[in-house]
Amino acid sequence: MKLTQLPIGARFEYEGQIFTKTGPMTAAGETGGQRMIPRYAVLKPMDGYTPPPEAEATRTVDEKTVLEAFETYHAIALRLTEGLGKAELEQARRTFLAGLSQQ
Repeated sequence: MKLTQLPIGARFEYEGQIFTKTGPMTAAGETGGQRMIPRYAVLKPMDGYTPPPEAEATRTVDEKTVLEAFETYHAIALRLTEGLGKAELEQARRTFLAGLSQQ
């Protein structure tokens, strides 16, 4: 477990000593004194602490659904602007669609 996964106040073992997390990269030893804990350090949590579960996979959306929603939005935007900025909206549409095709 890494230090960033522990909340402030959590106890852990590192290099055979017991520490309490006091900051993002610092901890206080049981014998006193502060110590910097490197990001690469592998720690053993004490007091039965378990880290929160891993974040779930990111949501994916079907390309057809995105395109349909975008075209609906684009049609409404063109109607609301009454032709003002139509060229800019069309260019923005082409840029958006080109960005999707690069994925």
